Order: sequence, then C-alpha cells, then structure tokens
Amino acid sequence: MSKSRYFQVSFCLWLVCGIAVDAIAQQPIQMFVLAGQSDMEGHAVVDLDDPRDYNGGKGNLVWSMLHSDSKDLMAWLRKSDGTWTSREDVAVRYQTDQDLRLGPLTIGMAVYRDKHHFGPELGIGKRLGDAIDAPVLLVKTCWGGKSLRVDFRPPASGGNVGPFYEKMIEQVEIARRQVDQEFPQWRGRGVELSGFFWFHGWNDMIDEQGRREYPEHLKNLAADLRRQWNDPTLPIVVGELGNLGEDADTNLRNFRSAQRDGVAGIEPIGSAALVETTQYARPKELSPNTTHGHHWFGNAESYYLCGDAMGAAMVRLLEGKRAVQ
Repeated sequence: MSKSRYFQVSFCLWLVCGIAVDAIAQQPIQMFVLAGQSDMEGHAVVDLDDPRDYNGGKGNLVWSMLHSDSKDLMAWLRKSDGTWTSREDVAVRYQTDQDLRLGPLTIGMAVYRDKHHFGPELGIGKRLGDAIDAPVLLVKTCWGGKSLRVDFRPPASGGNVGPFYEKMIEQVEIARRQVDQEFPQWRGRGVELSGFFWFHGWNDMIDEQGRREYPEHLKNLAADLRRQWNDPTLPIVVGELGNLGEDADTNLRNFRSAQRDGVAGIEPIGSAALVETTQYARPKELSPNTTHGHHWFGNAESYYLCGDAMGAAMVRLLEGKRAVQ
C-alpha cells in the first residue's frame, strides 16, 4: 500500500470510529423506575453478623459470596482489596423519608442510612449496564407497607388516587428536572424513560380484597403509567412475590396467581413480563434475619438473584421493542 493510500485509509477509520464514539457519547440517559414497597426498598444484609440479630452473618452478602451457589455471579461486587465495587456507568437516585441517595451503583442504596444493606437494584443495574451503551439511571420510588389497592391506587381504578401513586410520579418528574444538577458528568444528554420495574405485593396479599382486586389494579397501573409517560409500549417488569418460597400458605399462592393474571392482561401482549422469584427464596436458617420472611429473611443471594432476573427480563423486553420499531 502506498504511503498516501495508507493515510487515506487511516483517516477514514479514525473518522468512522470518531463518529461512532461521539454518537455513543451523545446518547441520552436511559432512566428506569424501580417502584414498589419494602422488597424494592432493599433489606438484603451486606456484612452485619451479630449472632443475636443477624444469625452470625449466615446469608449476608459477605457469606453468600463465599458459600452460595451464586457466588460467581456476584463476584463483580468486590475488588481484590476487599472494597466494594461501584459502577460509574449506572447511577441510582433514591429519595427516602430520611435523605436523598445519589451516586454510582453500589451497596448502600437501600432504605437504611448505612452501607450494610442493598436491594434488587444491584442485579438490575448490572444487567442493564452490561446491555446498554448509554448511561443508566435507576430511580427508586418505593415505600414499605404500601398497598396497590389503596396507597398506589392508579387513576383508572376509580375512587381516590393513591397518594403514593402521585408521589411516585412526582419523584420521577423531579429526577428528570434535576438530572443535570444531580449527575453533572452526564450534563446535557437529556433523559429517556425506558422501563418500569414493580416489586410489590405483601400488603395486598394479606388482605382478601387486595388479593381479589390485584389483577385489575395492576393492569390499570400499567395503562396509567404509559399514558402519564406517553409511551404505550413502555416495557414493564413485575417481580413475583416469591417470599417464603414453596413454604407459602394459600393466600400467598393465590396472590402469585393474581400477579400472573394481572401481567397477562397488560396490553399489548409481550410488552410486560412477570419474573418468577419463588426459586430464589432461601431458608431462614441460612439467612441473617430469621424472623423476617416478608423481607426474604434479609438474604443477600435472594435479593441479588431477584434483581438479576428482573434486569434480564427488562433487557429482553427492550430488545423486543427495538425489533418491532
């Protein structure tokens, strides 16, 4: 190849690569809403190991990364020097009742004011960050002990709109408006609301009317959010109430059926997915919080696997949505 020809080819390659890199750099932030009650808040224990309150650390994240069947899946969470990993391409925004959490994806983006807990955002964020070139922003809008029938009641269900439905919408809009101030490293990119995660159910499960009405409220929630955010096919992932695993009583089993019915009724078909999580429950004897079955006994592997499966489901929905556009 002549010297001039070599420089022409090199210049073209530089130009094409430069355009591709610039295009990626200008992609808008992909925002995902993580909503629900305490399961979404996050009660997985990281490193607490007091024998009285935390079962000697069994089932916490440190223990699970050494002893669980999922230790290889979670290995990315810790550096060789023992410190916890942060993903700079995935960020979390979580307004709790106590404070505002902002920062890269890592442990501690849970309901407590400490670095000793996490929620499904770890597994969700890892899956989305690996699949999406643009920055990913997870906006957590979740409050413990809240029902869909009353607290999150969507407008299409009639009656009084749930105050936490309105609060969820408000938090998402605040996140949109303040994204440049809160995440200056991504300033000027803009935001696309790309998906919705729903991990919820305990308060409706323990209420007969809540169980009976759940499918209709869930369908209405999906429809109202899509109207609110002007996206008729917004991908929606619902995490099954898999707490207690196969030891669930009749009410819990019936509620899981209600969740399946609700997701099956979300149109268009294929735009929403129910993620079965029952298989991720771990026994209380191998978990930190042996009396907290409603919080997966605080088991780190359970929370991570739920998030991982929900994130994988969202990636599939996003791929399907792109395929038909």
